[in-house]
Amino acid sequence: MKALILVGGFGTRLRPLTLSVPKPLVDFANKPMILHQIEALKDVGVTEVVLAINYQPEVMLNFLKDFESKLGIKITCSQETEPLGTAGPLALARDKLIDGSGEPFFVLNSDVISEYPFAELIRFHKSRGSEATIMVTKVEEPSKYGVVVMEEETGKVDRFVEKPQTFVGNKINAGIYLLNPSVLDRIELKPTSIEKEVFPKIAADQKLHAMVLPGFWMDIGQPKDYITGLRLYLEAIRRRKPYKLAVGPHIVGNVLVHESAVIGEGCLIGPDVAIGPGCVVEDGVRLSRCTVMRAARIKKHSCISSSIIGWHSTVGQWARVENMTILGEDVHVCDEVYSNGGVVLPHKEIKSSILKPAIVM
Repeated sequence: MKALILVGGFGTRLRPLTLSVPKPLVDFANKPMILHQIEALKDVGVTEVVLAINYQPEVMLNFLKDFESKLGIKITCSQETEPLGTAGPLALARDKLIDGSGEPFFVLNSDVISEYPFAELIRFHKSRGSEATIMVTKVEEPSKYGVVVMEEETGKVDRFVEKPQTFVGNKINAGIYLLNPSVLDRIELKPTSIEKEVFPKIAADQKLHAMVLPGFWMDIGQPKDYITGLRLYLEAIRRRKPYKLAVGPHIVGNVLVHESAVIGEGCLIGPDVAIGPGCVVEDGVRLSRCTVMRAARIKKHSCISSSIIGWHSTVGQWARVENMTILGEDVHVCDEVYSNGGVVLPHKEIKSSILKPAIVM
């Protein structure tokens, strides 16, 4: 089987992190976002992943070469010269996706994090005789989204309703699809929306089904959702693979610590924290609801909450970093500095406090 991952463009919602690497290579739970998807695809027999990308494809491929050999899966790029929406990239990558087997292929949005129940999706798709199957997830406020109206028992999709003002359902597109090759015949090589132009036509032909996604789901394409997604991801690990989580008197709730990270004495870490490879957390540090990315250093008695600490950054002694502060790569927060929602571009030194949310360029 094959898969196409819609990588997208510049990753503006996750800046300043995406000023250093393409968005799918931003760390999530101690490894690049896109690796979570590629590993899950490999587990269900996918042998080739095509990345639909229009920004820095060479950076992406160079980075993923090592993982290609380690995982035993082929990774290629299909580069857009102009933005093609969410369906156009499928037409562009047609020759890479068609292999003559007739087998369906996966399509994923790279921002989506979940438990990726791909095996269940394959079984559901084939049992329904679908031309296309989309995964849907339940939401509390469907009026904010495009709602998928479907038969509850069979999963057959009836129609799509954009931001309904009266209740028609509570299930939305989760950005995970399994498509037969015939779907490609419905898509022209031009900017096209798969959600608004392609799927409604398949639904009208009664060949579109929807499977309700079990477990959690989150689009982590912006910082506050990234932090929420981390909490949900760590909860899922607690349920399924609790041995991967850190334990000890200094750990509160769900915490993921890379084996190469160093944790000092007298720390209090958690809940909902990921500490990446090569990180150093010195004595007396307090961490909660945050990510500390590769090779960062958190100095003595500092406190970090609801924030993202970028690669190779340093947070000084007795510093306080909170309220969705985002430090880009190689940012240095000096001793005793306070950051309240600061968004700091790479390679900066912060010598004075950021008292209210602001961008530091």
